[in-house]
Amino acid sequence: MLRQAFLGLVLLFLSVSFAASASKPNLVLITIDSARADRMGFLGAKGTLTPNLDRLAKEGIVFEHAYAQSPTTVVSHATILTGSYPQSTGMSEIGGALPTSLPYLPDLLKSQGYRTGAFVSSIDLDPSNGPAQGFDRGFQSYDAGFLPAIPGDARPPVTERRADQVATRVIAWLDHNAQGQSPFFLWVQISAGRATTASYNSAITAADSAVGKIINTLLQRNIEPTALIVAADHGEGLRDHGEGTSGIFLYDETIHVPLLMKLPQTRVATKPATTRVTAKVRLVDIAPTLLELAAIPVPPQMLGESLLRIANGSGGEKPVYSRSDLPQRGFGWSPLESWRASKYLYIRDPKPELYDLTADPAAAHNLAQSSKGTLDTIAAQLDAFDRRFSGEANKSAELSSSEMQKLASLGYAGLQKSAPTAAAVAGTDPKDKIAVANKVLAAIALDSSKPDRAIAALEPVVAADPNIYLAQYTLGVALAHKGQYAEAVKHLHKAIELQPDSAWGHYEIGAVLVKTGDYKTAVVHLEIATGRLPAFAPAHQALAEAYDHTGRAEDAKRERAKAGK
Repeated sequence: MLRQAFLGLVLLFLSVSFAASASKPNLVLITIDSARADRMGFLGAKGTLTPNLDRLAKEGIVFEHAYAQSPTTVVSHATILTGSYPQSTGMSEIGGALPTSLPYLPDLLKSQGYRTGAFVSSIDLDPSNGPAQGFDRGFQSYDAGFLPAIPGDARPPVTERRADQVATRVIAWLDHNAQGQSPFFLWVQISAGRATTASYNSAITAADSAVGKIINTLLQRNIEPTALIVAADHGEGLRDHGEGTSGIFLYDETIHVPLLMKLPQTRVATKPATTRVTAKVRLVDIAPTLLELAAIPVPPQMLGESLLRIANGSGGEKPVYSRSDLPQRGFGWSPLESWRASKYLYIRDPKPELYDLTADPAAAHNLAQSSKGTLDTIAAQLDAFDRRFSGEANKSAELSSSEMQKLASLGYAGLQKSAPTAAAVAGTDPKDKIAVANKVLAAIALDSSKPDRAIAALEPVVAADPNIYLAQYTLGVALAHKGQYAEAVKHLHKAIELQPDSAWGHYEIGAVLVKTGDYKTAVVHLEIATGRLPAFAPAHQALAEAYDHTGRAEDAKRERAKAGK
């Protein structure tokens, strides 16, 4: 009760001081990729994997039951930065662009005088060279600059940055930007990597150390007032429920995430102790929280709720929704949705699942058959939630009439105009195919560094099931890295048949067709790719080369200018 009372005083002071003063707090958001909640000392983990986060927790607010809305990096970060659910952001790990009509946290903060900067550790969140199209909106500086593996390019790919390297770049930014007259918003994304349990624990410690360096810099430079939120975008499977990495399942190992918040220093004399919040909270709640701290109105499109209100007991506990579209988009299986309400976890899939997490925290005993009444009640709640998004679709993924005509001219037939967005469960249950998903996702990590191993792993997969987009796409890319262009085209062609809106599929096949001398066909694919990846210089460069060989010199000149050549 004393801690709750203290928190109430702090929140009251913040609301009065921020509203009455022209000075607004600096805002720092640190997201750790693939960090499981059960590895955090402040959440009960044994050992000393996270000493810096544990120290931060002693002076902050710990949300013991925080949940991601997606088990994938791009989709989850879209939710974090928009305060909107995946149905609204329309993002996917295989493509898409953040809608400009959707309110975006950095954009809102910049419009209210905040200086904005972003530092990311993975090409996945590179708006120019990765799938995070549109993420740089509102950021005055966005530190990414990764380089994908490009067949025929002698430069080695750069797809990740170590946690300590990210911290060093962040500290340099703080030294040059933290003492300005206007407040700043800083987003830092640090990767904990994907590996075996032993090396995963080491990666968690490395991420914790990087967070510690950033926090120490804020303290040593006396950069106040500063509000700090640290969260994971999702967890990691580590073979629990059979999943090797993340992206497919919605169990706690990938959806329950660490989340803690440290408020700015106030004039309250008492040093704050840890405040623990047991109510369920969501990553969709982060953007509204930061806006409230900045005294900026929260747009109605943001469906999250301020963590400050939840921590103060005035917000109440809400059920938690999560979804995974990767099984459908990447593999052609059923999508997954989950609903956490009270003590239950309900997962909607072809073989529905219901778990009592109080009695069965590992979600090992499915109650779907023995507790039909509870199942039907919770399923109805999920249905009602889904109906809120029934009119929404991923417009960024939808093929335009012009794109459809271009593909039809190449012989593509019966293509979907847009990716399926219906919530209805149908098709293959991902539980029955998780071993296949593990093989494909492991091969993705190998396709540029060890293409021979990726090819050996994927050839039997596509032979057994040719309708897995990620397998066909990754195999095609790996073959291209080996210079086996004719075979690469076959698999990339099939990948586009399965996901015709895949901008990266169009780029890869276009780049390969340039290598084979089929410039006319390359132009069609590369025009689609550049339209969907406007900041991706290699696509413009490849299109310029194709234009040159088809007698379109002026078009080639324009594309080279876009490529910065």
